[in-house]
Amino acid sequence: MSDDATEASGPLESPAYPRFVRILAVVLVVDLLAFGLWSAPSLRLSEWSLPSLVLFGAAMLCIVWAGYWIVYSRTRLEGDVLTQTWIWNRRADAAKVTQLKLVHWRPLDRIIAPRLLVRQGPVVAWFHSADARLLTGFAERVAERMTMKKAPQ
Repeated sequence: MSDDATEASGPLESPAYPRFVRILAVVLVVDLLAFGLWSAPSLRLSEWSLPSLVLFGAAMLCIVWAGYWIVYSRTRLEGDVLTQTWIWNRRADAAKVTQLKLVHWRPLDRIIAPRLLVRQGPVVAWFHSADARLLTGFAERVAERMTMKKAPQ
């Protein structure tokens, strides 16, 4: 996949997680919230200290926040740059990558997102994409950059 082909068709983009995983995240968060509402009468009868209330509230917020990002996280390949939105955004530039590892098993694509381990110097990041072609497209760009670096001039 060349740069010209990507520029002509535009950037590649996909959800970071497969549809099944996103649906499962919504179901689990809704179930946990429903269980919390169902448990509310007995929880109100318990004696709570301020730290335990804060911990309970923080755990609830973390669950909802992570569920939100599983549903709405996107992975995008534009030119030589791979980005993924998440609780914190990740970014990788093909020219700066020193090591790659694609973790992908096609029979499990619907339940486990293909992922790419990207090392840029000391920084290591995982990029997930529901569409493995996006990750392999980035890996091809990295390979092109590495062969250009090694080619005699």
